[in-house]
Amino acid sequence: MDVKAQIKEYITSQPEPKHSDMQELHRIILELMPACKLWFLDGKDDKGKTVSNPNIGYGLEIIKYADGKTREFYQIGLSANTTGLSVYIMGIEDKKYLARTYGKQIGKASVTGYCIKFKTLKDINIEILEAAIRDRVEQEP
Repeated sequence: MDVKAQIKEYITSQPEPKHSDMQELHRIILELMPACKLWFLDGKDDKGKTVSNPNIGYGLEIIKYADGKTREFYQIGLSANTTGLSVYIMGIEDKKYLARTYGKQIGKASVTGYCIKFKTLKDINIEILEAAIRDRVEQEP
């Protein structure tokens, strides 16, 4: 199954209102990043054991590890969790930047170093979420 089909299946498998909210976020992110690489990570490790929630990724960045190794990963991620949705904004070196810049304006959301977690889209200011995503995408090297 190709990535687009996996993403569609994942979004479709979510109960409401997560299904509609994920569909809308997927649309918004694709609008902000129209030519981006799409990812689907099923949350399983090499042995097939579930280690995280499945997630959709958008864009491409190179992660550099302390030992000098690198690997490709996404810039923006989207995942359903038990209480709602998470949007991951990867590659931000200042771990307080997201909370400091967007935390007070975004609405009812938990904002950590690289994750914005909320129950439903109606709980947050979507324009602020879009600004956070746009801010990261515009920082591309």
